[in-house]
Amino acid sequence: MQILITGGTGFIGRRLVAKLLSKGHRLTILSRQDAKDVRRLLTSEVKPVKSLSAVNPSVAFDAVINLAGEGVMDERWTPARKRQLLDSRVTLTSELVDLIERMESRPGCLISGSAIGFYGGREDAARLEESSESGDDFSAGLCVRWEQAAQRAEGLGVRVCLVRTGVVLHPGGGALHEMLPPFRLGIGGPLGSGKQIMSWIHMEDMVNSLLFLLETESAQGAFNATAPEAVSNKEYSKTLAAALNRPAFLTMPAMVLKLMLGESSEMVLKGQNVYPERLLSEGYEFAYPQLKPALAHLIDAPLEKK
Repeated sequence: MQILITGGTGFIGRRLVAKLLSKGHRLTILSRQDAKDVRRLLTSEVKPVKSLSAVNPSVAFDAVINLAGEGVMDERWTPARKRQLLDSRVTLTSELVDLIERMESRPGCLISGSAIGFYGGREDAARLEESSESGDDFSAGLCVRWEQAAQRAEGLGVRVCLVRTGVVLHPGGGALHEMLPPFRLGIGGPLGSGKQIMSWIHMEDMVNSLLFLLETESAQGAFNATAPEAVSNKEYSKTLAAALNRPAFLTMPAMVLKLMLGESSEMVLKGQNVYPERLLSEGYEFAYPQLKPALAHLIDAPLEKK
C-alpha cells in the first residue's frame, strides 16, 4: 500500500512505521522536521513532507493514518496550551480531510487517532464501551471535536476508524518511561487514592491493532485501543513494583499533583474503565491482554528491542 502518515516520528508512530515498512508498504511521512532528520530518525525508505500543501493531490494513497498531536501532559493547560492541543489535533485533522477531498483518487480508509479521554475523567469503575457517552471535561471535548473532524471523511466515501487509545506501555516513552526511574529506586507508588481505573495497552498490541484496522475492511467507526483487563492505579503500581522486585508503598498525594499539574492532574487522578468491545468483536486477538505478563515482557526485553 501507499500510505500517508501524520505523527510518524512520534512515540507510537515510529514503531508503526517500522512495522509497515517490514510489510513492504510505501510511506509518506508528514513532519515539521527537516527531511534528513526524519530519515535519520526513521529510515531512508520513507518520503518526508513538511506540510500537507506539499502533498500532491494527484498521488494515489491507499490509506491515511493520522497520529499527530502535541503531548497532552507535556505542559500545564494554560489557555494558550489548550489552543495548541486543539490545533495539533482538530485543525490538522480538518486540513487532512480537506486534502483527501482534493485528491484525484481518494484513499480507501482513514485511521485517525483519538483517546480514551473521550469518556472524561470518571470516579467510578463502570465499564465503558465504544457506545458509551462522552464526558464533559476538556479532554473529552478535545476528543469529540477531533473525532468529528475525522468523521467528515465518511461523506467522501472513505472508511474511517477512530482509535481511542489508552495508556500505551513501552519503556521508550510515555507513562512507563516516566514511572520506571522512581519505581526502580523503590520510591514509586499509587497516585492520589489509587482507586482510579487505568486502561492500558502494550505497544505491540497498539501497533498491531492499527494494522488490524488498516487491513480489516469491515472495520469502521470508534475502537477502544485498550487491553481487556483494566486495573486500578494501585494495582498497576503493585504489579510494576513486583516486576522490578521493589516495594510500592509511597503515594503521591492528590494535592501535590494538583499543585504540580493544575487542571491536567485530573488525567491521572481520575480514570476510565475502558473495554475494547469492538476490536474483540471484529476478531482482534491481544498478544498481552493481562498486565503482569505485559510488564514482565517490557521490562525484561533486550534493550535493542525496546
